[in-house]
Amino acid sequence: MARTRRRTSDPGSLPKAPTGIPGLDEITGGGLPRGRSTLVVGGPGCGKTLLAMEFLVCGTLQFKEPGVFVAFEETEAELAENVRSLGYEIGSLVENKQLVLDHVRVERSEIEETGDYDLEGLFVRLGYAIDSVGAKRVVIDTLEVLFAGLQDHAILRAELRRLFRWLKEREVTAIVTAERGPGSGMTRHGLEEYVSDCVIVLDHRVDHQVSTRRLRVVKYRGSAHGANEYPFLIDAGGLEVFPITSLGLDYPAPAGYVPSGIPELDEAFDGRGFRRGSSVFVSGTAGTGKTSVSAGFVNAACARGERCLFLSMEESADQIVRNMRSIGINLERWRKRGLLQLQSSRPTLYGLESHLATIYKAVRDFDPRIVVVDPITNLGAVGSDPDVTAAITRLLDFLKSKQITGLFTALTSNPDDPEHSEVGVSSWMDTWIQLRTLESEGKRRRGLYVIKSRGMPHSDSIHALRFTARGIRLGSFARERT
Repeated sequence: MARTRRRTSDPGSLPKAPTGIPGLDEITGGGLPRGRSTLVVGGPGCGKTLLAMEFLVCGTLQFKEPGVFVAFEETEAELAENVRSLGYEIGSLVENKQLVLDHVRVERSEIEETGDYDLEGLFVRLGYAIDSVGAKRVVIDTLEVLFAGLQDHAILRAELRRLFRWLKEREVTAIVTAERGPGSGMTRHGLEEYVSDCVIVLDHRVDHQVSTRRLRVVKYRGSAHGANEYPFLIDAGGLEVFPITSLGLDYPAPAGYVPSGIPELDEAFDGRGFRRGSSVFVSGTAGTGKTSVSAGFVNAACARGERCLFLSMEESADQIVRNMRSIGINLERWRKRGLLQLQSSRPTLYGLESHLATIYKAVRDFDPRIVVVDPITNLGAVGSDPDVTAAITRLLDFLKSKQITGLFTALTSNPDDPEHSEVGVSSWMDTWIQLRTLESEGKRRRGLYVIKSRGMPHSDSIHALRFTARGIRLGSFARERT
């Protein structure tokens, strides 16, 4: 097993409160600043409330730190119902006095501005809730509603400062949510980000009709942190952040080999197959058999008892299973035994970062030894060539860091230049296999040859590739003519 390096705080560094949110603690170097306030900024639907609620629930369940959630928009019942769909049952936490939900009704029309206006009533109410459960974590959601009735900017800014100072004096780890400001401003009032010790910005963007959620730590006083944009997903398990943009080249190179599933192809690699933990690139024009070669590789791996993840971007899982039966490959038996997971999705379902995040999650949950992506060239539908190349490069590094053998197919659109890689990552691959359609004597034949294979001898011949009812075979064109 590969060793996973985890960032930890130095003994003398800023104390941290772990969030329990996968990926976020890694980005922040251990969690949010303990006893201080974190501002979570974003537009509608970005996931601010969910992140804040998950921070409280994880604090209660994982770290034995009770929490208080003060909401100005949603009622207690609405909050409980909304997070129930994500797997959180907070009713029992409230009953056991581990969590307090408090809905504060604020009506702008009922607020009368005077020079004496302040938040004393909120402080009394919040202080009582904190003391009732011994809360260590507090969420205030959202500032805009709390200050909806204030038009005097001097009063508003004074009360904002007072709110953050009060939270710090109570020594609670707080999350305060806020809406994005108009124009280029980060927040609506332009002060919150300055009085907060940590600022996290959530973004939900749509590009070419494809939705992507991203998170960025803009500011973190007294602590190093990841400053890139990181994709995150919201699914049935809650929120998960994927710190995938800064992988290095420090992964190990495992020993051993992995059979290709085609005995004759293994002979083309000195009788040993592919190197374990390497990246294999199978390219070719339409109809040359890229998916079939991938299925043969997966079939052999499952027969050895290794888990395989097959990610298809063109065919449904059932269609792949049906089609492979025609060449004697029964993938359904491996699905039933839990050795094979087939996932199918159109490239346009997610943005590039979300596709990577989805693959990361599938790898973490299923723990495969083999991953197939068929075909990676389809990702060009949701990103520019440089973006696609960068995304695939990060995926390669991720799989290598896990010592997972990856096989990637790619469609070659120009038959006159078959060795041109459409996605521009062929140089990053350890092994490159090219499939071609060759015409001779009025017949079309499939051919296979190895363009490169790092660190091992390989055949330089063009092999005849045949698909039979009993599997995939390689042979000699000379023998076929005779």
